[in-house]
Amino acid sequence: EKEEEEEEEERVLVSEHSWRPCPTTRRRVRGCLEWVKRQLFRVGEDWYFLFILGVLMATISFAMDIIITRLHAAHTWLYREIGDIGVLKYLSWTLYPTALAAFSTGFSQSITPHSGGSGIPELKTILMGVVLEDYLAIQNFGAKVVGLTCTLTCGSTLFLGKVGPYVHLSAMAAAYLGKMRTTVTREYENKFKQHEMLVAAQAVGVATVFGAPISGVLFSIEVMSPHFAVRDYWHGFFAATCGAFMFRLLAVFNSEQGKAGRAGCAPSSPFPSPHGIFGVLTPKPTLSFLSPLPETIAAVFKSDLKIDFPFDLLETFFFLLLGTICGIVACAYLFCQRWMMVAVKKNRLTAKLLATDKPVYTVLVVLLLASLTFPPGLGQFMASRLTMKEHLISLFDNRTWGSLAPNASGVAKPGGLWQEWDHPSATIYGTLTFFLLMKFWMLILATTLPLPAGYFMPIFIYGESGAGGHGKTARPRGTWGGQPGRGRGAGGSEGCGGFATGHLGHLLPTVLAVLVANAISQKNQPSFYDAGIIVKKLPYLPPIRSRHIASYRVVVEEFMERQVVALAKGDGFQEVLVALDASADAEYPVVESTGSPTLVGTVSRSQLVTFLQSHEHPQAPQGEKLATVGTLGNDCTIEPIMLQLSPWTSLHQAYHLFQLLKLQRVFVTCSGELVGAVSRAEVRGERGEMGVKG
Repeated sequence: EKEEEEEEEERVLVSEHSWRPCPTTRRRVRGCLEWVKRQLFRVGEDWYFLFILGVLMATISFAMDIIITRLHAAHTWLYREIGDIGVLKYLSWTLYPTALAAFSTGFSQSITPHSGGSGIPELKTILMGVVLEDYLAIQNFGAKVVGLTCTLTCGSTLFLGKVGPYVHLSAMAAAYLGKMRTTVTREYENKFKQHEMLVAAQAVGVATVFGAPISGVLFSIEVMSPHFAVRDYWHGFFAATCGAFMFRLLAVFNSEQGKAGRAGCAPSSPFPSPHGIFGVLTPKPTLSFLSPLPETIAAVFKSDLKIDFPFDLLETFFFLLLGTICGIVACAYLFCQRWMMVAVKKNRLTAKLLATDKPVYTVLVVLLLASLTFPPGLGQFMASRLTMKEHLISLFDNRTWGSLAPNASGVAKPGGLWQEWDHPSATIYGTLTFFLLMKFWMLILATTLPLPAGYFMPIFIYGESGAGGHGKTARPRGTWGGQPGRGRGAGGSEGCGGFATGHLGHLLPTVLAVLVANAISQKNQPSFYDAGIIVKKLPYLPPIRSRHIASYRVVVEEFMERQVVALAKGDGFQEVLVALDASADAEYPVVESTGSPTLVGTVSRSQLVTFLQSHEHPQAPQGEKLATVGTLGNDCTIEPIMLQLSPWTSLHQAYHLFQLLKLQRVFVTCSGELVGAVSRAEVRGERGEMGVKG
């Protein structure tokens, strides 16, 4: 009988697998795939996923730019074809961006509340080791792509940019690719690998917007991370280079397709070319802000600055003066912007709208901004008919507008974007001044909108226009060496801390001006993204000045938590139950014994819960099933202590340890005995009492 049963079982097993065709071939194919996988991943699987990240984000960025250009061209055609009927022109100018902004807010907020704003403050918090639930979820990706596309289609009416949200999008894609990597490699989720992917994603986000990989890496170093590992340089640069190359390739391909399309296009096409907007002929845009010519290295924004006479030595004084002015204006802007964000939340009406009817708040704000930028109205004094890229092209014009204005014929011609700034009743200087005054508070108001938007490019343009008022007054061989475009490039760099022209001959004066502006701003105000962290009350450690003497004088003993719930190795059911009821900590310190508080390690809360579930309560009824009796030291895994602080460790040292190692809580020992604990809350609170910036 046994033999018959074994034969029957064998027949059953054979019948279960016999339906699969070609088992030998399948085994060989599976073996070949495993061999290919081993050979490919010999150099490390990270590089393949970084390559995919760069190519993917470049393709999405380029597709977004194409859609935005087409939608903006449709708005331009609609505004122009309406004719001279004032009411209809006003409605076409205001309702189009209002509807898009309302849809952007409603669509993105209906899917996830984390899609509004730039996303940089939250990303900085995540890179510090804090877990923000669902912020990098993949469903947030589609909501932010659609919302950001609608926001950017509004153009200079809203005056908002793309960089911040796209960095957030790149981080979400990196998080999803990280999960795919663990699935493909069949490894456990590694937090260090996740962090490397997120750091590389910051560089990819900037590189695929501007086509500038080095700028992307510098952004991830300067803005996103207080401490940057050398390994992250190469990961970020490789991914950013792949994204920038793909973006450049798509831009060149699109320009060639555009030439072929225009050659065979009928002259009576109802939609105008986006290269000539509102009757002003402009240089052909390439969406990636790169020239379509086959150059090996291209600047982010093209300019014609001459390098045979870069600058006079005495001109450095004017650059320093310009940096001082921009630094003071930046402090005023940061203060007003932070005040506005708090005021909107405290005001009863706006707080109610932002809590329940966010699209309504967006409609009211955008309708106000669109009405103010209406070209026949106040918009004619702010060059509102220009797009944000045309603002950049016009402000990088390396000519003195003051000498061009008397000779202007009034007929738009190539390179004549500067004429949008020349109003007969206000002059160029009047329009620039009015632009600065109006955009100051309009941009602050626009930053309160609950839609996906960036703030890097608006600040860059604002800095350029501010320096333009200084540079436009220059005579051909006066200040700026007869090149007013240099002053505007420096102003834009001072406004956002970046470099744009690609002319290394002007690097020294620009760096001097940027350093002065940055020093003034950092001395008096937190950065734009740190201000968002403060207003949103995110668990983040803002920067501390390394030369702040008080941070060296304050020691851990003065602000540590002294009442720490600890367990002894010999504790049983009752002691563990009391400890779990007393606090909700994720881990508990374990000491040698009650009489000898020598710290020996930590035990997680989950292990303590398992310990309670598998042990008998001392007062359990006799009818219950028996359970094992044991102690904490015998039945739980005690993890060793890798880092501990001394009571005399300075605040400055503790702060940098928390930043560098992404710590959440550290125990304090004196001669090996547990005396307290320090968490992020204590470090952040002590810095607030000291009055340290942030």
